[in-house]
Order: sequence, then structure tokens, then C-alpha cells
Amino acid sequence: MRDSATTEPALAPRLPGLWANPDFVKLWSGQTISELGSRITREGLPLAAVLVLHAGTVQMGFLTALGGAAVLVFGLLAGVWVDRLRRRPILIAADLGRAAILASVPVAAVAGVLSMGQLYAVAALAGILTVFFDVAYQSYLPALVDRDQILEGNSKLALSSSIAEIAGPGLTGVLVQLITAPIAILFDAVSFLFSALMVLLIRKPEPPPVRREPEHLLAETLAGIRFIFGNPALRPLALRSATLFLFMGFLGPLYVLYAIQILHLRPVVLGFVIALGGVGAMIGSVVAPRIVQRFGLGATFVASSLVQGLTSLLIPLAGTPGMAPAFAVACLMVPQLFGDMAFMIYYINELTLRQQVAPEQVLGRVNAGMQLLARGIWPIGALIGGSLAAAIGVRSTLALAATGVVLSTFWLLASPLRRLR
Repeated sequence: MRDSATTEPALAPRLPGLWANPDFVKLWSGQTISELGSRITREGLPLAAVLVLHAGTVQMGFLTALGGAAVLVFGLLAGVWVDRLRRRPILIAADLGRAAILASVPVAAVAGVLSMGQLYAVAALAGILTVFFDVAYQSYLPALVDRDQILEGNSKLALSSSIAEIAGPGLTGVLVQLITAPIAILFDAVSFLFSALMVLLIRKPEPPPVRREPEHLLAETLAGIRFIFGNPALRPLALRSATLFLFMGFLGPLYVLYAIQILHLRPVVLGFVIALGGVGAMIGSVVAPRIVQRFGLGATFVASSLVQGLTSLLIPLAGTPGMAPAFAVACLMVPQLFGDMAFMIYYINELTLRQQVAPEQVLGRVNAGMQLLARGIWPIGALIGGSLAAAIGVRSTLALAATGVVLSTFWLLASPLRRLR
């Protein structure tokens, strides 16, 4: 007589967590590919301006500022739309729109009619659609997965961004070298088509928007900001975010200049240092759920904020006169690896908290408000940082920026949030 265990069919191994949710896997797959494509455009659009159209510093500054301007001008409006309409159609429309807009760059390049005016328009329009997509997908996730899986979902979606940050710059360099910068942007257009298809294939029905009493447009637009600053958990996070991105804006336009012209790093070394940031972010996206389960939410926020701030102090320290080049490289590697890891741990838990505490009918506007206080503040910091560098020097400006990043933790320490489990 044969053993009964040998007569029963072997059970297929069960995938862990959200990997067993086919609808989430579709969203994750689309985001992973489109994030990689977006890194190609992030590097490829400026390269097209410089290598093909020979843009000057003023033109490059304007091209860079247009993305941040989209958040400032359209961020809160995107929140109103996301709360009024179903989120999934907004995701699909934003992906299809970005695909069409970006495809115009290689088409114009092949036709020999590419111009800076077109690149300005592409940067502005793609930036606007990205604002709508980001607000919609942050608001859509709680409707796609169970409430106790939101943190896991945010962690896995952040992993996509981290992978793209590691692979994207190198892939862009290869594509630009082989097929030129404008043609490389075609890959991003295709990636958005893939993302739209994945979202379209999601089968779980999205609940209709919550009906609410008609409001004056201004009051409706500002409802998210009012909720953020009226909520004792979100208010310190918002104040910390605004402070952080103001001072991080100082770093943005000066970091590469500082590394190349003052620290005299070779581009290949700088590329390796920057890639470590992607590695750190990837590690952070994986360990974020475990960290908060082990230490609690408040302690995780405070510790990750302090790690990001304290490691950023090493950036101006890298320029200490008389130090060996290896010292400068090490000073830049630490904040890239550990600072970006801490930032990702903080970001994933901050996003999860607001998705859980904000009511469904205002979630889109809350996400838009937090985005405004981050990405919308950054270009203001960049303008201030550039002016300060001209007045007091690059290294002094970077020291001021790092100090501001450290001090941004004050908003968390001074609030009851630090005790939140």
C-alpha cells in the first residue's frame, strides 16, 4: 500500500504578501518600467538640450525649473480632480498623455525640427501630467489593497523607484551614446504605454468617489492643506517636509559643481557615488516595514530624519583643505548610501500614515498638499541656494543646507508624533 502523501498533488508554493495579489503586481510592474523610463528622460532631456541644441546656462536653468513649477501651479488642483473622479482613469490618461508628449521629441529630432521651445513644452506638460499621476496613484493604492497591506504596498512601489535610480543613469548613458539623447527618450514613451496597459488590466473595481456637499472652489482646493495642518500627526510631518526640501534645494544645483570643480572628482567616480544613493534607497524600501514594526512609528521618523541630517554634514566636510581625495569620496559616499536609505524609510512610513489617517473624500487633496510642501518647495530652495553660493561660496552654502536638514528634525521632536507607536 502506497503512502497517502505520495498520492496527493503537491501544493503550489504560495507567494508572500502582495506578490500573491495579481492586481497589485500589475500596478507594480507598470510603475517599475515607467520609473526606469522616467530616469532616461530625466537625464536625456537635458542632454538633448546640451548636445543637440547647444543650450546655455540660462536655458538649462529654465528647463529644470519647469518641472518644479508644475507642482506649484497644478499640485492642489490635481488633488481636487483626484477626489472628484475615479483614480484609475486618471492614471491611464496621465500615462497615455506622457507617452504622446515624449514621443514628439524623437519624431521632431528625426525630422530635423527639434527646438528648445519644444523641449520647454515637453518638460512643462509632462511635469503637469506627472503631478496628476503621482497624486492619483498615492490615493488609489488604499482602494487596491487591504488596509493592513498599505505599508507593504508603498515599500514595494518604492523599491521600483530605487531599482530605476540604480539602473537608469547607466542605461541612459549607453542609449545616448548609441542612438542619441532625443531617440533615447522614445524608450520612456513606450514605458508609459506599458504602464497604462498594466493599470487598464487591473480587475478589481474601484469604488465611486465619495459624494460631498458642493464647496467654493478655493475652499475645496485648500481642504487638503487645512486637513494637514489640523491633524496633529500630519502637521509636524508637513512642517518637516517643507523645511527639509527648502534646504535640500540648496544642494540640488550645487552638488555636481562642488564635486567636479572644488573636490576635483572624476565623472566616473561621481557616477559611482551617486549610484550608491539608489542602493541605499533600495535597502531602505526593503527594511522600512521591519524598522517600524521593531521600533515604532515615532522613533522611526525621528531616527531616520536625524540620520539623513547628520550624514549630510559630511558633504561640506569633504572640501576640508589638505585632506586626501579618498577622504572627500568617503564623505560623499556616506550620505548617499545611509542618507538615502534613511530618507526612503521615512518617506514610505510618512506616505502610509497619511493614507491611513486622511478620509477617502479628502485623500487626494492631502496627498497633493504634501507634494506641494516637498517638490513645490524644492525649486524655491534651488533659487535661494544659487544666490547664496554666489555671495558666500559653494562650500559655505552646502554647510548651511546640511545644518537646515538637521534642524528640520525639530518639528518631530517638538510634537507628540515622536511617541507614536
